[in-house]
Amino acid sequence: MDLAHVPIVDQHCHPLLRAGGPFTPAEYARFFTESVDRTMHARYVPETIFFRWAIKELAGRFDCEPTVDAVLAAREKTAPDVLAAQLLRDANVITLVMDYGYQTGETWSHAEHASRMPCAVLPVLRLETFAQELILRHDRFDTFVDAFVAGVEGARANGTVALKSIIAYRTGLAVQPASVSDAAAAYGPVKEQAARDGRIRLASKPLNDYLLLRALEIAARQSLPVQFHTGFGDPDVDLLLANPLHLRPLFENGAYRDVAFVLLHASYPYVRELGYLAAVYPNVYADFGLANPHAAAEIPGVLRQILGLAPTGKVLYSSDASAIPELFWLAARWGRRALGTVLDELVGLGALSSAEALTVAQQILGGNATALYGARS
Repeated sequence: MDLAHVPIVDQHCHPLLRAGGPFTPAEYARFFTESVDRTMHARYVPETIFFRWAIKELAGRFDCEPTVDAVLAAREKTAPDVLAAQLLRDANVITLVMDYGYQTGETWSHAEHASRMPCAVLPVLRLETFAQELILRHDRFDTFVDAFVAGVEGARANGTVALKSIIAYRTGLAVQPASVSDAAAAYGPVKEQAARDGRIRLASKPLNDYLLLRALEIAARQSLPVQFHTGFGDPDVDLLLANPLHLRPLFENGAYRDVAFVLLHASYPYVRELGYLAAVYPNVYADFGLANPHAAAEIPGVLRQILGLAPTGKVLYSSDASAIPELFWLAARWGRRALGTVLDELVGLGALSSAEALTVAQQILGGNATALYGARS
């Protein structure tokens, strides 16, 4: 199936770099891996299928030779903001649901994205990053919690369409009940470290668990979706603790029945586990970003595993792209191609009619996210 005409709602992505180049080959390669090791960037990333295929695809787009140097020279002929607008338009991406947790002085602000992109841009509030900012400003636990709760309570009114948790990176997805006293006791050492270092990476399990559960209470009252990092990512994540099955107690807890849990990144390599969870819990949704585009030629396999069990109305497209617009373009191109391949197979098997397959494509590429976030599709 050719799905180029079906618009995309990219339901999880990150900010673009303000400079956007020029890059050396090794600097460019770092955008095509989750590794933070420069040896990987310079030596091994160019040997991945992801990078090799990306260069060929981009060479076709830029009408240049399929080499890294030629692609870099071609992309530098266009201003970064113009290139980003062109590639998003080419990809028929109509909405970006953007997590600004990566935002630094080197990346565009929300206002810059909203004014420069040829599509809607909807913000997501990353809970742990928000908490870190507040820890730096509040000496006392009670005032810190009040500020955290107020910020989460007001998120929807401020235009935020979802919350996001990276607790998988910090203390793992096996979230445990945490008392106020446990969280308060943990706050002292955390605040001392923040005051000493001028920054903080929040990795206290009692405090992380307590804050996440408070946020889920608010999300339940407001029917606010909550995105969770699950599965693979950069080496900072303990992959054993990022298995989405650890979240089962939250799905079983009736207090959070009105929370839409959006499990990101295909939970890769726990893809079948993700499909199962979306199949048995009505409020669990399956995203296949990051695996798309990083898994490259294996993206159809990821989708086959998810669709083996998950209802099509709960599968969501995303890119998890950041920094450079090429990743948004490649993810849209490969995500559509992979989905078309799998849907063709299902039509051939007799599992779907051609009309049903098109409906499923429209759901996954944008319709499901529109229903979940109120995004435009």
